[in-house]
Amino acid sequence: MTKIVLTGHINVAAGQIDLIKSALPKHIALTLQEPGCLAFRVTQREHQPSIFEVYEEFVDKQAFEAHQKRVSSSSWGVISKDVERHYVVKDIVKEI
Repeated sequence: MTKIVLTGHINVAAGQIDLIKSALPKHIALTLQEPGCLAFRVTQREHQPSIFEVYEEFVDKQAFEAHQKRVSSSSWGVISKDVERHYVVKDIVKEI
């Protein structure tokens, strides 16, 4: 079995930080409720407030793709459409 792990960060324009921060709790809560979501964290850097670290973990590629599809048509997708994303997605083989 293979799980999917996404790591990286987003760069948010200074004028959008408050909007992003206000939308994050709902986005995180909805993602954590998705079938197949194992972990989902987005945290703002203390000394670089325009950068938010992102960590996502899903049971498999299908769960990850379902998440991507949901997000693309969500309010978070609209609010965050202009943020600069820097992600690495890896398939992690789970030992049985």
